[in-house]
Order: sequence, then structure tokens, then C-alpha cells
Amino acid sequence: MAANNNEKQQQELSVEEKLQHLYELQRIDTEIDKIKTLRGELPLEVQDLEDELAGLETRLENLKNEISEADKSVATKKQEISKSEELIKKYSEQLDNVRNNREYDALTKEVEFQKLEIELQQKRIREAQKTKAEKEVNLEISSKQYEEKKADLDAKKAELDDIVA
Repeated sequence: MAANNNEKQQQELSVEEKLQHLYELQRIDTEIDKIKTLRGELPLEVQDLEDELAGLETRLENLKNEISEADKSVATKKQEISKSEELIKKYSEQLDNVRNNREYDALTKEVEFQKLEIELQQKRIREAQKTKAEKEVNLEISSKQYEEKKADLDAKKAELDDIVA
């Protein structure tokens, strides 16, 4: 009989323990629901900001690459201008030693062609510099946007961490 009472007590205790565990589980579940309600759309906002930042980082990199390409293009065009100027000097010197009209006409046309080539390269340099200036403005705007979004993201992450904690 004493053994029977002992078994009943253990069963009662285990039922009582089960009820206490169930109560604790419900309390924790309620807390989790409160946290989810409190944080609301914040995790989605954080994710959206992270995605937007990744896009801005890519854009910044592309703009920097385009600016460096414009710089390279300007340098190349300047080299081509130097070559054309050297050719003009060479052709001008040859003009002094011309033997016939056909040779003179050919050299004159080459000088004119090189002058036109210089003008073309100068035009392309101006275009590249204009493009570079536009890209630099875009880079500056994108950098400011990036910094603002990063600050927003940091604030929202801190808020989310506070809520979860």
C-alpha cells in the first residue's frame, strides 16, 4: 500500500510538473508574441535597407570605375594629340624640301588631317571631362545617400536589438 501511495505521489508530481512546464511554455510564447508585435515590420525594414545599401555600394563602385575610365580616356586622347603635333612638325619640315606640287599637296593634306585629328581629340577630351564631372556629381549624391541609409540601418538595427533583448 505504501508503494502504491508513493507511485500516486510521483504521478501527481509529474502531472503538477507538467502543468508548471506548460504554464511556463505559454508564458514564454506570450512574451515571444509581444516581441513580434513590438518589432512589427522592423526586420523587413532592416532587410530592405541592407538590400538598398548593397545596391548603392555597387553603384558607387561602378561610378568610380567609370570616372577612372574617363581619366584613362583623357590621357589616351592627350597622347594622340602629342603624336599628331609631332607629325605636323615632321610634315612641316618636309614641306621645306618639296620637289613637286603633288608632294606639296600630299604633305599639306596630311598637316590639315592632323590638325583635324587634334581638334577631334580635344572635342573627345571635353566630352570625357563633362562625363567625368557628371559621374562625380552622381558619385557625391550616391555617397550621401549611402551614408544616410547606413545611419538609418544602424539606428533600426539598434532598435531591433533593443526590442529583441
